[in-house]
Amino acid sequence: MQEQSTILLRKNVIEQLKKAREHPRQTYNELIEKMISLFLAMRQTNQYDEFLHKIQQPKMKELWDNKEDEIWENA
Repeated sequence: MQEQSTILLRKNVIEQLKKAREHPRQTYNELIEKMISLFLAMRQTNQYDEFLHKIQQPKMKELWDNKEDEIWENA
């Protein structure tokens, strides 16, 4: 048997969990596990996006900060 615990949730959180169910017999435990896995996957994707943005910054600065573009701004 798996260990279980009791947690206290506000009634409005329970109502939101009920609305988030994919089917009426889905347990809160199943729903929360799915939410956690989606959250972790989203966070991992966000870290990858931040990594790409960070490594692109020097090249973008090089492309945007150049004398040719500044000449056209004052034309």
